[in-house]
Amino acid sequence: MSKNKLQRFAEMKRFNNVIEPPFEEVFQKDHQLKGRWHDSVFDNDHPIILELGCGKGEYTVNLARRYPQYNFIGIDIKGARMWKGAKQALSEGIRNAVFLRTRIDFIRSFFACDEISGIWITFPDPQPKKPLKRLVSTRFLERYQHFLQHRSVVHLKTDNTQVHQYARLLVYTNELEILRNEGDVHATRDEDLQEIRNIKTFYEQQFIGENKKIKYLAFRLDKDKVLAEPPEEEEDPWSVPKDKKEKSEAVTGARGNDFQEKQLDHNNPPAQP
Repeated sequence: MSKNKLQRFAEMKRFNNVIEPPFEEVFQKDHQLKGRWHDSVFDNDHPIILELGCGKGEYTVNLARRYPQYNFIGIDIKGARMWKGAKQALSEGIRNAVFLRTRIDFIRSFFACDEISGIWITFPDPQPKKPLKRLVSTRFLERYQHFLQHRSVVHLKTDNTQVHQYARLLVYTNELEILRNEGDVHATRDEDLQEIRNIKTFYEQQFIGENKKIKYLAFRLDKDKVLAEPPEEEEDPWSVPKDKKEKSEAVTGARGNDFQEKQLDHNNPPAQP
């Protein structure tokens, strides 16, 4: 391990906005903060939003800057990366953003029923050969159901076409309400998506520089719905001819059910948590 990483790990242990529980505190048991984040960490009752796989933490910090009426928790296992966002939040006095260093596999150990109001998943590992390990798979969505409030919004940003299509198929298969679906969020001029375009992760800026399209999907997760994995190699139900707009177009599924990509109203724009 490099000297720089060791220095960052040591410095993070002194940060009051970073929680780094040891393995034995969270493996198959509840952490002491479960159900107590509002009182013990944020000292307010504002809604809590998670960013899963937060990397360097810049998305969490930027969301916290723009939405002081929300609390944000960036979660990742890579402490050396997280150090940057945590240090920036401290230096700017951003009190509504904290960081949790842990494996997302243990996420149920940290949050109680209805404690969380929304989730951002930004540029997750595509896991091309292990779809159940994707952070948008049913395996993980079922974990989120335990602590998300009913019909909370899950946001996905990715450069990976396979992950985007997989998530769309999962939403379609489970008849979840889709709020926005953009195949290239930086190409649209929709003003409702301006904040989505403005806030970029370190890796997102790299992908844009490589001329990769950034996909965005937002959907509501029903708390009590039994979820099913999408069938493999099924045709994408949102595929449309190139000369037609995908946005807000009704799609009829094989079961005869009508699905429509809906815009969020102005009181709850898609950029908002």
